[in-house]
Amino acid sequence: MTLPRDYRGQTCALARSMEIVGERWTLLILRDAFYGVRRFGEFAAHLTVPRAVLTDRLTTLTEAGVMERRPEPGTGRREVYALTPKGVALWPAVRALTAWGEEFYAADGGPRRVFRHAADEAPLTPEGRCTGCDRAVPVTDVLVTPGPGLAPPGPDADPVTAALARPHRLLHPLITTTAPAGRPTRGPQS
Repeated sequence: MTLPRDYRGQTCALARSMEIVGERWTLLILRDAFYGVRRFGEFAAHLTVPRAVLTDRLTTLTEAGVMERRPEPGTGRREVYALTPKGVALWPAVRALTAWGEEFYAADGGPRRVFRHAADEAPLTPEGRCTGCDRAVPVTDVLVTPGPGLAPPGPDADPVTAALARPHRLLHPLITTTAPAGRPTRGPQS
């Protein structure tokens, strides 16, 4: 029996939120959007999610106003997905779930990724405070860096995995294109 997509009879805010972000793959799509993944093909390759499922999840997120489709800057031919302010407001939840996973289901060798304050590169606490300056760090000032548990990308790694092997500021496009060929290249080194 297929489960319904909504929580009939549930009127709390958490149930309504789960109707948008509670489907399998949705939080990973949001995580990647915070990392700077913007193209459908990059989401599909990095997550190895079936294309029909990815289409469904992106449609739900865009219809809910969490993400938007817009023309890719510089090409005018393709569309990309970007978080809206409503989507960016999900950062504390994504960060908290990541911290919870690191505490209870850590990778061998330590965290795969470490969130740092871009201003001083000090690690963030699970609550999103800088361990160096003790400030609450907004998502726009978060740097994601490889952690000790991240294995180096192999030669057949998808472009997102390869790009995430070096520090990158959240919400900045992870992979950029060159206008003439329209082929993906890695973004600037941070």
